[in-house]
Amino acid sequence: MVELSIELGSVLLLAFGLKGLAKIRTARSANGLAALALGLAVVGLLLQQGLGGWPWMLLGLGIGGGLGAVLALRVAMTSMPETVALFNGCGGMSSLLVAIGAVQLPTPLNLVGQVSVLVSVLVGAITFSGSLVAMGKLQEWLGTPAWTLRPQRHAVNIVLALACLVCCALVLKGMAVALVPLTVLSLLLGVGLTLPVGGADMPVVISLLNSYSGVAAAAAGFVVGSELLIVAGAMVGAAGLILTQVMCTAMNRSLTSVLFGGALGAASSEAGDAGGREEYTNVTSCSPEECALTLEAAERVIFVPGYGLAVAQAQHSLKELARLLEQHGIEVRYAIHPVAGRMPGHMNVLLAEADVPYDQLVEMDAINPDFPRTDVVIVLGANDVVNPRAKNDPASPLYGMPVLEVDQARTVFVVKRSLGSGYAGIRNDLFELPQTSMVFGDAKQVLQSLLQELRSLGVGKVPAGAGSAR
Repeated sequence: MVELSIELGSVLLLAFGLKGLAKIRTARSANGLAALALGLAVVGLLLQQGLGGWPWMLLGLGIGGGLGAVLALRVAMTSMPETVALFNGCGGMSSLLVAIGAVQLPTPLNLVGQVSVLVSVLVGAITFSGSLVAMGKLQEWLGTPAWTLRPQRHAVNIVLALACLVCCALVLKGMAVALVPLTVLSLLLGVGLTLPVGGADMPVVISLLNSYSGVAAAAAGFVVGSELLIVAGAMVGAAGLILTQVMCTAMNRSLTSVLFGGALGAASSEAGDAGGREEYTNVTSCSPEECALTLEAAERVIFVPGYGLAVAQAQHSLKELARLLEQHGIEVRYAIHPVAGRMPGHMNVLLAEADVPYDQLVEMDAINPDFPRTDVVIVLGANDVVNPRAKNDPASPLYGMPVLEVDQARTVFVVKRSLGSGYAGIRNDLFELPQTSMVFGDAKQVLQSLLQELRSLGVGKVPAGAGSAR
């Protein structure tokens, strides 16, 4: 009865936690509530299964909890995508180890248990190796080798997949030793599926790997007979799959094209290389002082955050600049592209860290019609998600991908360190438009310079109601 009460309480807390994650104001407390729910679930499971071997459990809890605490305190926002990929991999490896451990038990598994073990090993191993590759690519430890972009890679992956199926059949026939080659082959398959994926597609892959980890966890739940693990794994698997589809829709790419159709943003992509090597011939640059003068006279301003903002850790400076403009009576909003950054929701999390009001974050479809009546757009480190080539150039690999239509605004300032191409390796025609000016430099330094210039112009000292009279 006690175990049942704990499990029911954990399910309710988890439900409230997930609901709270939908809003920025409650996300922090909801995250803690969800963590408490999972902790209660672990306690309930231990009470249900008995406390045999508790020293080992406490040892694992101490090591895992300690590592988690260190990561939570030390990982920077710019490294969050890599951390998410690593967590996905850890989830896959956990499910794999649980499945292999279940096979060692003296009690034979029924058919459902055997199939669950195979799913846990296969999907868990693919998730683990694929997540490590994704982390390495995001961290720029790994590139995209030229040989992985050749059509022959599909044949290699097909052979690996067929070999995995053969091992699964042998396990079902009673040859448990076939789990060893199954694990190795699945690890190789995870590498083979993830390594060719280009940087621009990486948010989709991270989301898909998250779904894989949920599937592996649900299968492990069948192995150990934990209804809670089955439900939690199924929720993660379904949510990850839905998010993957949303990301693919935002990029106008199918999941099969992401996984099998070539690497958008791969370093050796011919179209990407050509686009990245093209010279800019008509670029206008300006200083923060000139940008500040234009901002001072604006009525509507939209910020477009990108990965460069995260690298510079400039979200707090951006919030301070937005507050100064609002005090001057200027309407401020933030345009959020679904795949901006390196993982789903990266920009939302980044801005939430600086307490940016959630109602100022506007999704792409809702804000695109407003760009023509916007006085100033400031693009901060974003590149591919504002590239007009996605609309105008059928030969571009980006063609058809929905982008933020900042080129429709009256004035555009692009804050970048250089004219380098984005993660997709495509030349950005936005930089040469007549209404665009480049403000070169680190995003944080540029924003702080803008703050100083605006204050010297008296911005922020004007009563809030004075902006409407200008």
